Amino acid sequence: MSLASHDHLSLPPEEVVTFYDRASGASGVIVLHSTALGPAAGGCRVWRYAGKQAATVDALRLAEGMALKNALAELPFGGGKAVICLPDGPFDREALFRTFGREVAALKGRYVTAEDVGTGVADMESVARETRHVAGLPARRGQPGGDPSPWTALGVLQAMRVAVRHRLGAELSEVTVAVQGLGHVGFALCEMLHQEGAKLVLAEPRSEVAARAADRFGAMVMSSRALLSAKVDVLAPCALGAVLDAPTVAGLRASVVCGAANNQLADEEVARTLAARGVLYAPDFLVNAGGIVNVAGEYLGWRAAEVRRRVLAIGPRMKAVLARAERDGVTPHQAARAMALDRIANAPRIQAAA
Repeated sequence: MSLASHDHLSLPPEEVVTFYDRASGASGVIVLHSTALGPAAGGCRVWRYAGKQAATVDALRLAEGMALKNALAELPFGGGKAVICLPDGPFDREALFRTFGREVAALKGRYVTAEDVGTGVADMESVARETRHVAGLPARRGQPGGDPSPWTALGVLQAMRVAVRHRLGAELSEVTVAVQGLGHVGFALCEMLHQEGAKLVLAEPRSEVAARAADRFGAMVMSSRALLSAKVDVLAPCALGAVLDAPTVAGLRASVVCGAANNQLADEEVARTLAARGVLYAPDFLVNAGGIVNVAGEYLGWRAAEVRRRVLAIGPRMKAVLARAERDGVTPHQAARAMALDRIANAPRIQAAA
């Protein structure tokens, strides 16, 4: 299949499951986007949505991203995602996640869940009381598990190092990085960048977290809006998605965009606009795969050393994507998407070979 056809291909979801439980207040959507390479794997997000339609649209987009991410990371998983609508009033958190766990169990292993935005290890422990098809549980000695955020951050660091060398001919110790969002991944990434000697500029709505990071890393703090047009070398979006739209790109002064957030592009055209402006966009579903690699390792029983090896491979994979983009005259986003879709399309041959 040509790169052009890949670029316009939208993977249709295999199954969309909606659920509602009056007793626990659990209301949400599970999307199985693709199971060509194995069970659909992707975390569970809890968020306040405008309604069920908004939740479904988010789940569909996130699940497609997971299909691309898992394929490009060469994991034996398809792509899936779950979203739960945050209840308006007080609720029993354990009851809510046990209800969700029963929904996962009903899919009989075709979907594997884990943490995402708004969820944590304790929530996955509640899910695990209802199903074994869950990861993100407390780590055992020498094995992966627990919060996958540090692994996500490590993968972002590997991709960023390659992107900075490619676009700027520089090392991380020589650049200024703007990090948008200091959740678990964003804060861990700042720790790693600080150790590398990078200068940091930060945006975080929680003032106490922003102040702690500024003190710890000697960083400047800006509003999120100001950060997006700051004169920096690298922009690292680590909050929610769709941050890169036409107005944002028009004001962007960074030479590299490389961050942990899912679905950073508001639409596919933004990737071409970034390239036309000379900005190297590191595809998010390549960059942020460290977390799902850790989840896969936990679920499949790998040792922690194997997870680390695979997360460090994100750097060489970034190099391969840049090489293919240059060879084919396309954006890195198009090249990465094509590589992922090639693997999905060839799934029967891959599985037979295994």
